[in-house]
Amino acid sequence: MSDQGEKQKETIIKLLTEKSVMKQNVFANTISVFNLLKDCLKDKAEELGNSINKIDKRVSVNYKDVNLQGAQLKVAGDLLELNMHTNVFEFDRSHPMFKTSYIKESAYNSFCGIINVYNFLADSYKYNRYNDLGFLIARIFINREKKFFVETRTQIGYKYSSFSEEEINKDIINDILNELIIYVISFDLHTPPFDAVRQVTVMEMQEKSNSSVLRTGKRLGYAGTEGSNNRFDDEIDL
Repeated sequence: MSDQGEKQKETIIKLLTEKSVMKQNVFANTISVFNLLKDCLKDKAEELGNSINKIDKRVSVNYKDVNLQGAQLKVAGDLLELNMHTNVFEFDRSHPMFKTSYIKESAYNSFCGIINVYNFLADSYKYNRYNDLGFLIARIFINREKKFFVETRTQIGYKYSSFSEEEINKDIINDILNELIIYVISFDLHTPPFDAVRQVTVMEMQEKSNSSVLRTGKRLGYAGTEGSNNRFDDEIDL
C-alpha cells in the first residue's frame, strides 16, 4: 500500500473510531431515554386515569406502545404522539449552541438523537380522519453524554432551552410530560369562520359523512414566546 493509501486508511479508521462510535453512543442514549419516557407515560396514564375515573368515568387517560420508535398518550380528547428518530443529527454551525462553552469543549457534544412530540385530536385516530392535522409541540434532543435540551414554543421552553448540566432522568421527563399535557389540554378546537364552510357540494357532503375527509386541527398558540405577539394560528375545518 502506498504512503497516500496508508494515510487515507488511518483517516478512515480515526473517523470510524471517533465519529462513528460517538454516533452509536448517541443512538444508544436516545433509545434508553425513549424507553424511560415510555415507562413514564405508562405510569402517568395509570395515575391520571385512576384519579379522573373517580371523578368522571367518561374521561379517560390511556397509554399505547405503538412500536420500538413510537408511543401514544391519550388524554381525554387529546392525543400525544411520540416518535424517536433513528438517525443522529448535527446542527448548522449558525445555531446558538455553538457559542456555548459546552460545545466549544467538543464539537461532538452537539450531535443529537431526536424525540418528536406531536399533538393530535384523539378523534382523528378513532374515526380514521386521515386528513386531520397534528402539530409538533416539542423536540427533545439527547447527546452522547445523555445531556439534553428541548426545542418548543410551550411554556417549558425557558427551562430546557440549552444543554442541561445533568443527565436527563425520570424526574425531568415527568416534568416535561406534565407541562406538555397541561399545554395541549389548555388549547381548544375553534369553530371555523361561517363564510369558510357556508358552501358545500353534494360530493363533499357525502364524503364528509364517513368522516375520513374531514380536515380538523386545533388552534395552536404560543403565547408569551419571543416574536409571537401573543397571536394564535387557527386551523379550521375545511
